[in-house]
Amino acid sequence: MIVGGWRPARVVEVAPATTNARVLRLEVDGWPGNLAGQHIDIRLTAEDGYHAVRSYSLASYGAGHVLELAVDEVPDGEVSPYLVQDVLPGDELEVKGPLGGYFVWEPGGEAPVQLIAGGSGIVPLVAMARAATDAAAAASVRLLYSVRSVEDAIYRDEIRNQVEPRGVAVTWAYTRRAPAGWGGSVGRLDDQAVRAAVWEPERMPNVFVCGPTGFVEHVADTLVRLGHPAARIRTERFGGA
Repeated sequence: MIVGGWRPARVVEVAPATTNARVLRLEVDGWPGNLAGQHIDIRLTAEDGYHAVRSYSLASYGAGHVLELAVDEVPDGEVSPYLVQDVLPGDELEVKGPLGGYFVWEPGGEAPVQLIAGGSGIVPLVAMARAATDAAAAASVRLLYSVRSVEDAIYRDEIRNQVEPRGVAVTWAYTRRAPAGWGGSVGRLDDQAVRAAVWEPERMPNVFVCGPTGFVEHVADTLVRLGHPAARIRTERFGGA
């Protein structure tokens, strides 16, 4: 039953994504479907009636009643520690959505697509990559994924074994520690690294950037400096400035 926009959801599967993150699949009866890039609110209710609400991007898209999200634990958080450490299949919570109509991708159009993720910002971009490969549009999509180390990469195996082999061009960037044999630089994305990984401004790509606030602002500023029109850059951010 929907009350105030909130729908009951049942956890059907949990799986580790990294040492600090988890993939969750939630069954939601009557779910209307969602576009790639949309998000949901999750509400937890304590025994005393206190509510804690947080927003999470969806890695799933389209029709169906099972939603997928990946949650990175926030130290001292109210919701993410429970979702990463404690929630089990069969547990129930509440969701509201789908939410958001700006940071979304749908098949159609001729412009190439550039996805740029920092950390757990990969979640909605995985939904877009999945949608593009399912729509036979993977060749028009590039993904730049910046992580602290290879162990911190959520959806690492899927990106390597499914997304990239199906045609999405993937570039990895490491800010703290690179894997053995890495020939590139390690550190914050600079102009050279971004220029080498993304579509040329002349191609007028639709760009989607998602991650922590500082990362998103830095990347967006870099893209504009490199000649990408600000109007074609869509951003979604989380955390403090």
